[in-house]
Amino acid sequence: MATETVMKRTKTAEGTSNPLSIDNFFAEEQFERIRELMYPKRAEAGTYLFWEGEPTGKLYYIRSGKVKLRKSTEEGKDFILSILQAGDMLCEPEDGMRAVHSFSAEVIEDAELGVIQWSDLEILLYRHGDFAVRFMNWMALMHRVTESKFRDLLLFGKPGALASTLIRLANSYGVMGADGIKIGIKLTNAELADFIGTTRESVNRMLNGLRDEGTIDIRQGRIVILNLNALKTMCQCPACPGCPKEVCRI
Repeated sequence: MATETVMKRTKTAEGTSNPLSIDNFFAEEQFERIRELMYPKRAEAGTYLFWEGEPTGKLYYIRSGKVKLRKSTEEGKDFILSILQAGDMLCEPEDGMRAVHSFSAEVIEDAELGVIQWSDLEILLYRHGDFAVRFMNWMALMHRVTESKFRDLLLFGKPGALASTLIRLANSYGVMGADGIKIGIKLTNAELADFIGTTRESVNRMLNGLRDEGTIDIRQGRIVILNLNALKTMCQCPACPGCPKEVCRI
């Protein structure tokens, strides 16, 4: 692209870049149009931007911090859909049939946000075709990310789904070291279980098995991936050449 984006690669707290940062999809003057629509908001860890079932109508650009997206079932089971970081945009637009959020957004690390009214963004999309195309490209990639998560969960069982989740965490928050990839975000086994729809006890057993095999290690509560190829084999990553790191994210 001839014109550089306004923020280039957004940096996470771990010092790694975020390839899914929405500003990477726009030229500088295009992303400036989005920034002009934003008003600032701060949110403390433990608070919610919105709850499942509340009306939609706003988009949230994450300048710093982390936000967990959580889905609840009628039986009271919780699923973690994603953990967003700096540079991500939280977007659930109205689709003409449903105007409420289908998940909740919990702030898990003090966050600074840029809030956009969906009605304001709609005007921008109507007026600037080039901007609308870039925005559509970004939303299409977000759809691919979600689709690939459900594919791994449905096709490869709980061990494959856990392996896929660890790979995605490594791509999103991993820091390469001399002996492996350290996942820079600390998650409990219960939270890992919520990613794949199983119990904490099942995750305990699977992690212990991976540790015994030398695939991972756990140091100071953080997972270190020692053998990435072993995880890829579990979820048939080599059979997915069309799944780049931009798609294989948590």
